[in-house]
Amino acid sequence: MSKILIRNARLVNENQITETDVLIEDGFIARIQAGLSDERISQMIDAKGQYLLPGVIDDQVHFREPGLTHKATIQSESRAGIAGGVTTFMEMPNTVPNALTQELLADKYAIAANTSMANYSFFMGASNDNLDEVLRTDPKSVCGIKVFMGSSTGNMLVDKEQVLEDLFRQSPMLVATHCEDEATIRANTEQYRNLYGDAAPAAIHPLIRSEQACLISSSLAVELAQRHNARLHILHITTADELALFRNDIPLSEKRITSEVCVHHLWFDSRDYLTLGNQIKCNPAIKAAHHKEALLAALLDDRLDIIATDHAPHTWAEKQQSYWQAPSGLPLVQHPLLLMLEFVAQGKLPIETVVRKMSHAPADCFQIDRRGYVREGYWADLVLVDTQQPTTVTKENILYQCGWSPLLGHTFGSTVTHTFVSGELVYQDGHFLADRAGKRLAFAR
Repeated sequence: MSKILIRNARLVNENQITETDVLIEDGFIARIQAGLSDERISQMIDAKGQYLLPGVIDDQVHFREPGLTHKATIQSESRAGIAGGVTTFMEMPNTVPNALTQELLADKYAIAANTSMANYSFFMGASNDNLDEVLRTDPKSVCGIKVFMGSSTGNMLVDKEQVLEDLFRQSPMLVATHCEDEATIRANTEQYRNLYGDAAPAAIHPLIRSEQACLISSSLAVELAQRHNARLHILHITTADELALFRNDIPLSEKRITSEVCVHHLWFDSRDYLTLGNQIKCNPAIKAAHHKEALLAALLDDRLDIIATDHAPHTWAEKQQSYWQAPSGLPLVQHPLLLMLEFVAQGKLPIETVVRKMSHAPADCFQIDRRGYVREGYWADLVLVDTQQPTTVTKENILYQCGWSPLLGHTFGSTVTHTFVSGELVYQDGHFLADRAGKRLAFAR
């Protein structure tokens, strides 16, 4: 029986900061109390001066396995996440082949069971012609159904009106949507191709994947969810225009429609295309500065519920192609907590809000069994952070398989020093202490 005692930590949990000790026993949090002592412990960590947080739950990542392992693998990207305090991830179905059958979905779970450093779940993918497969999904063991209401990889664009109606009416579980209107994007693409030809700059990306494209599609998703009382979760909101779609007058536990914002849409804005170009090309696009300010305000007043990454790595060579050829997506899963702690240092977000949006809210939104909080009887997914120890992003410490980051050269004011996954200390002071620790998520539905 393993016992780990964390002493003198500044625990940030459930909107409170308290100095306390935490005892971990056989994977679970056994005691939370100041002054704990136990002669039978196998390891003691003195966390004096450090914050102890519940591990980050990232509800939207693309780890590229199977089929795109020249970009990333479940092992490589979950490892990068661990170094940044991400103890749990939910991965998207647009791998190759797309996870559009229960058998293909099971294949991904099998890979993760053998290789994942972090806890894991995988979305079942929807298409225009796989409703029967979608309806076979088990709500207790799969995080949700993913619907691309905008272009995607392979056969995953769902643009048939009747199929959308059926999905929202019959889905047995949470439906997560990527919302961009395909007709608007195609019209904008034609306009800018005619204007720039092959020499288009990356700065046109938010003009092609515009505010209007987002609002049209998000509004449709909300309308469908309200009509059918579906459980809708809209991913990566990017515009001030969409925020009126979401409520903040009821608690998260009562919401049937929830929302997510990603760290890059809070951190970057359209001015950054001039220096970073295709490195920050992503869908939906990073937009003008006033949008990120509105998104931050909506986090504070609870119109936006969750902070995630939409981690989507591509090779450096792929990103160096022309604007039209360069793929969309950027690698972020190693750095979301450090990014948000910068907002804390700047006085823009309380650290309690960061924990609520990155740990508590994803657990509540997806009804994850015994994770996302520091509570006795819960799995010990924990992160220790030193806010007095800076971290500079360098080529040497980037752990993404793709080997690059749009944050290269930036110095954050904090460092993740320890990461626990399901009660196992897997990362300490820049070193990995285990090859695999992740467990499949269960859902209390």
